Amino acid sequence: MSLADELGKLSELRASGGLSEEEFQRAKERLLHAERPQSEDPLAAAVNTFRRSRMDRWLGGVCGGIARSTGVASWVWRLMFALLFMFAFAGLLIYLLLWMFVPSD
Repeated sequence: MSLADELGKLSELRASGGLSEEEFQRAKERLLHAERPQSEDPLAAAVNTFRRSRMDRWLGGVCGGIARSTGVASWVWRLMFALLFMFAFAGLLIYLLLWMFVPSD
């Protein structure tokens, strides 16, 4: 719910008598000065900003995107996917899933 929607609901409650003027002011101050939670976890930040690369790509840009997010060269990621591919096609499955579900930059 957006801030405007929440303020509108508070105004409706005040108009209908559900909130006193003092309660309305306190709730409004709480909404206006509430800090939005920011993730301090670097892993969460990396996952949320992970995108497939349009420039560093051979197929879908997955390895280039992982390389940009982790700081490891893209050839290392390509080698890892190739090695995983040799072991029961796990690399292919993971690559295809990332290609389908990770947005492009």
